Amino acid sequence: MSNLLTISRLLPTDYVGFTFFVGCMAMMAASAFFFLSLNQFDKKWRTSVLVSGLITFIAAVHYYYMRDYWAAFQESPTFFRYVDWVLTVPLMCLEFYLILKVAGAKTNLLWKMIFLSVVMLVTGYLGEAVFPDSAALWGFISGVAYFVIVYEIWLGEASKLAKAAGGNVLAAHKILCWFVLVGWAIYPLGYMLGTDGWYTSLIGKGSVDVAYNIADAINKIGFGLVIYNLAVQSNTKE
Repeated sequence: MSNLLTISRLLPTDYVGFTFFVGCMAMMAASAFFFLSLNQFDKKWRTSVLVSGLITFIAAVHYYYMRDYWAAFQESPTFFRYVDWVLTVPLMCLEFYLILKVAGAKTNLLWKMIFLSVVMLVTGYLGEAVFPDSAALWGFISGVAYFVIVYEIWLGEASKLAKAAGGNVLAAHKILCWFVLVGWAIYPLGYMLGTDGWYTSLIGKGSVDVAYNIADAINKIGFGLVIYNLAVQSNTKE
């Protein structure tokens, strides 16, 4: 019983633990919102909104455990965070495919983006937790995969499909692109702050758990709200 109380304790000055708790609650609330709104959409958009709910639900469960891990050990829950990302980031890539199906997106685009996201995350984990002495090398590979995703959605096949779809789909695609370019940028920055490499002398070292937690909530809930808004606008138009 005492161990459970220790793990569950959250001090008023524990800002990292606080953002874990708030992130968990925010993403759980977003999940309830997305799931409960499913019936108002037709089948074409229901899957996209369902995936949005799954993304925030998976993150909420992981944040529940990450908060307890932080309270117990006062260490960044790297393993839980990467497990969360390796499930939710491919689902976020799936969202691009789902909204671009109206313009004829093929499954090869989906698998390409999922593959790139998994490479980005697995190599990031290897550099941060398994082979920290080679963090710069693994970080470089992870960064290359990230920038290929950015290229794909901004200038590649996904971009061309969004332009062909036009209207609300194009507008939603552009907003999601900005989430990836700007919102996801916190993750490579956090990687560099948490590992040693040529970049350490330039940016130093430090914990970015608070920034990670805030960015996670904004990115995942924001992704879902963009999809929800697209589904609402499409329903109204139809």
